[in-house]
Amino acid sequence: MSALLVVLGAAVGAPLRYLTDLWARDRFDAVFPWGTFLVNVVGSFVLGVVSGLALAGGAGEAVQALVGVGFCGALTTYSTFGYETVRLLEEGARRDALLNAAGSVLAGLASAVAGVALGQAF
Repeated sequence: MSALLVVLGAAVGAPLRYLTDLWARDRFDAVFPWGTFLVNVVGSFVLGVVSGLALAGGAGEAVQALVGVGFCGALTTYSTFGYETVRLLEEGARRDALLNAAGSVLAGLASAVAGVALGQAF
């Protein structure tokens, strides 16, 4: 049952990641990879909420599999984050590469902490 929930969550998360990237490319005409940044920060927050709920006893294994593993696992992307950071370096956009690396890690951690706090508050 858990594997099916992971697949169902991923079936929503992966297309949402793709659509978010398309939206960001149309919205922000920039070198910076806003789509990947957005999905990683939002995914970190959602996973934080699920984790906070689980710690407080409000999210069972089914929710963790569906939302935490499936949805968030498919929505977020470390590999694309790494690739885009290297691409920025290769293109000479060192400032953007540094902002992407540091900003993604710091914003991801901050949103995860905020998500955990919110999840535990419920």
